[in-house]
Amino acid sequence: MTDGDTRLASSSHPPSRKGTLYGVGLGPGAPDLITLRAARLIAAARVVAYPTLAGAQSFARAIAADLIADDAQEIAMDVPMSVERAPAQAAYDTGAASIALALDAGEDVICLCEGDPFFYGSFMYLFARLSDRYHVEVVPGVTSVTACAARAGMPLVARNERLTILPGPLPEAELRTRIEGAESVVIMKVGRHLPKIRAVIADLGLTAKARYAARATLPDEVILPLADAPDKAPYFSMILLTKGADPWL
Repeated sequence: MTDGDTRLASSSHPPSRKGTLYGVGLGPGAPDLITLRAARLIAAARVVAYPTLAGAQSFARAIAADLIADDAQEIAMDVPMSVERAPAQAAYDTGAASIALALDAGEDVICLCEGDPFFYGSFMYLFARLSDRYHVEVVPGVTSVTACAARAGMPLVARNERLTILPGPLPEAELRTRIEGAESVVIMKVGRHLPKIRAVIADLGLTAKARYAARATLPDEVILPLADAPDKAPYFSMILLTKGADPWL
């Protein structure tokens, strides 16, 4: 994105020129963790797109709300909560079609994405649908992994250690195998899977080495030893686990 900031989303384009799609990472939730580049793009945007979850308010939009111009066109993509892939894929199809209309009209589109667009980010589904027809630029963001580690005061890896990142919905047996073979572990998307994950970690004798983090960097964040974690966890929660003894010392 060498000259992206000189032709921000507010640029006027000749009708024959297609706009650029920007996938902009917003970080984990605290507005002051938005990068300077992302903030410049959002503030100048004429068209802003973002996901919403099952009709609820958009978390992505809430993070960037103070930067979005009052007269910006907004494209909300309502993604249903479902274990089936088809409804969500249909929502991204619809969102991509709306974004394409703006791009064809010569408008740049700033698509907001929590965390980093290419790290479990919803933007990757739009990228797959549009990158073969339009110029796309990705602005990386602070990931929830690094944010949680920072807020927990918990270095994750040092020297030649490996970091394993696992999604909480994995089957219990696979979680156990992956954790057993890892050095440091981050388990994301904890939510309703917390009892299963907690049981696996306890059975491996690693509870004392694990910390629970929920909504890190937000006013209602919770950072606790896993043993003290609540029975229910929000979707935006994770578990950090390091097996070594202070490897950074």
